[in-house]
Amino acid sequence: MRKNIVAGNWKMNLKRDEGLDLINDVINLLPSDNKVEVVFAPSFIHLYKVNKMCLNLDKVNTASQNVSKEERGAFTGEISAEIIRSANVKYTIIGHSERREYFKETNEDLKQKVDVSLENNLEVIFCCGESFNQREEEGHFDWIKTQISESLFHLSSNDFSKIVIAYEPIWAIGTGITASSDQAEEIHKFIREIIAQKYGDELANNISILYGGSCKPTNARDI
Repeated sequence: MRKNIVAGNWKMNLKRDEGLDLINDVINLLPSDNKVEVVFAPSFIHLYKVNKMCLNLDKVNTASQNVSKEERGAFTGEISAEIIRSANVKYTIIGHSERREYFKETNEDLKQKVDVSLENNLEVIFCCGESFNQREEEGHFDWIKTQISESLFHLSSNDFSKIVIAYEPIWAIGTGITASSDQAEEIHKFIREIIAQKYGDELANNISILYGGSCKPTNARDI
């Protein structure tokens, strides 16, 4: 069954008290019959505390902002899927455009991260999206298909069902420019079509696809 998810990625923002205040504010605003899964992605140093705050709440979970492609070992500064999952974290974010651009993560790197995450029962929020130039040149469909197919299409149907896709057009991230609902819906439909070609209609229809990019209170409902 397709899950309705709203996820918030703090990136490298919010000190400890600021983050905990934000969590409390959001939790206090949730209706008693909440039907949407809320996912917080704080910085690593706050992840354990935030997760403890969410443990007894229905449909409230946490995600790590990153995960190592390595199982374990001498990789200073890295955090493995095994360590993240040991803190009862449910999700990890993989493939964010900032990781692709600033840390030069390739589709093959992301494939390895996906594999090690699923092996450790860590569900994946997989990000994809195009640049402004790619959209202007009408190459965005091929670009997104390549991102998804090279990092995810080796998975079995069972493993792919544990993936959440997040469409995040690079030109809309932190720019104040938001994709129109028609633009977002067009890409969501395309993503479902390529998943259906690989895995069938049922799995494609049950996959959750999120939108990210300059989303704020004034436009969230329309998106």
